[in-house]
Amino acid sequence: MGRTSRKRSRLARRMVAASAAVIMGGGGLIAVNVYANAEEGTDQQPPPQSAGQQVSTISCPDVGNQLPEVPDAARGDVDRQLADLDGQITEAYGQFERTRDKESLLQPLEEKRRDTLDGIADTLDQAGARPEGLDSMAPCTLRADDQGQGGGQEQNDGQGQGEEQGRSGNGPEAGDFVEIQSVRPNVNRPRDGRNASRGTFTTKCGRNENGKFNPDNVIVAPGVSNGAHHMHDYVGNQATDAFSSDDDLANGRTSCRNQGDKSTYYWPVLRLQNGQDEDDAQADGGGKDQNVGEIQTPASVSLKFAGNPVSKVVPMPRFLRIITGDAKAFTNGDANANASWSCTGFENRQLKDKYPICPEGSKVVRTFNFQSCWDGQNTDSANHRTHVAFADPRSGACPRGFRAVPQLVQRIVYDVPPGPGFAVDSFPEQLHKPVTDHGDFINVFDERLMRRVAKCVNSGQRCT
Repeated sequence: MGRTSRKRSRLARRMVAASAAVIMGGGGLIAVNVYANAEEGTDQQPPPQSAGQQVSTISCPDVGNQLPEVPDAARGDVDRQLADLDGQITEAYGQFERTRDKESLLQPLEEKRRDTLDGIADTLDQAGARPEGLDSMAPCTLRADDQGQGGGQEQNDGQGQGEEQGRSGNGPEAGDFVEIQSVRPNVNRPRDGRNASRGTFTTKCGRNENGKFNPDNVIVAPGVSNGAHHMHDYVGNQATDAFSSDDDLANGRTSCRNQGDKSTYYWPVLRLQNGQDEDDAQADGGGKDQNVGEIQTPASVSLKFAGNPVSKVVPMPRFLRIITGDAKAFTNGDANANASWSCTGFENRQLKDKYPICPEGSKVVRTFNFQSCWDGQNTDSANHRTHVAFADPRSGACPRGFRAVPQLVQRIVYDVPPGPGFAVDSFPEQLHKPVTDHGDFINVFDERLMRRVAKCVNSGQRCT
């Protein structure tokens, strides 16, 4: 898919605040539009959800997380089949939204998943690495959004409420927001030791003013159009899509001021849920995948590489791929979640599973602290996680066998109206939950510049 151009509506006609939701007895919700267009009036809002109803979504085992070892020769086929599993869930969720028919949903989905899992097993068998137990990951469940992240109520027996529960839209809900001023400071960082690398290197790559978007994910689903089922913002490398090879990236243009940085930086777009149709309302990754509303260009984007509290860093290998956070954390649980939401002026208070409501004059902030320990050998891994790791949050030390590399710290700021009414794009069944926020990075620094990055960090300098 090509670029999605976006409209820029004036704040004066953008929206007026409306009630977010009313919490009903018994855990039910009345859900309404958080914002209504100022020119449309409140009579354009969708009908409220009935009392006693709850949100339901489809929860399936994440097969990709269970495949840490896949031979290189099999990775392309396996990645495409994993993307097929995501597409099957998206299709089934859309059907559930339309029909509420649980009985005609879960069994056909299980059969499709079983066929695809058999294909993955056959592919790995041919590569000499047939896994055990994949077949057990075929069944999916319905879960209610009433237990918070990572432990929703599953409905398996056919007598649950899933097929009876309705909803207006697919999130977020009022309970996904909290006033940042009600959150206590919670940021603690390890103290720097004697051998700490205290410097930083900042690369300036813009804030996607040129509007490069696509719903691909070349790390997780290479060669698959709409592999993400949600739209991504891109800064840095302008050649990035599902089909980009390392050579394509190396030869691509970059939005970075320093032309030696052709790295790819991308994340889910943030939208105002204001009743305004974006240009992708009928497109994959947009309206077709239940991502609606007006895409917001960040007010600012900071891309900084920092050091390690206890050791010097080594340069990142070229084409190192890092994913931080989990796009499926709502159904997977928060083991790999790394969302950090806050507001300017309050960044010592970070939220993982809530969106912040910022006071007047304060802006919404998304921060991604990427993994900063590398296994010293691989630029990627089958589950796109095990070749990198986080430093210990208390000591700052890397796990045994890993080396510290410059840590990418990505800070994205948005100037949106105060209050609820925004959300990140997500897989449809993830309901736009804040815990699903994530960032992706491919290192395409030229080797000379990356050595300079490491030198700046190790010597305590502040470089750009």
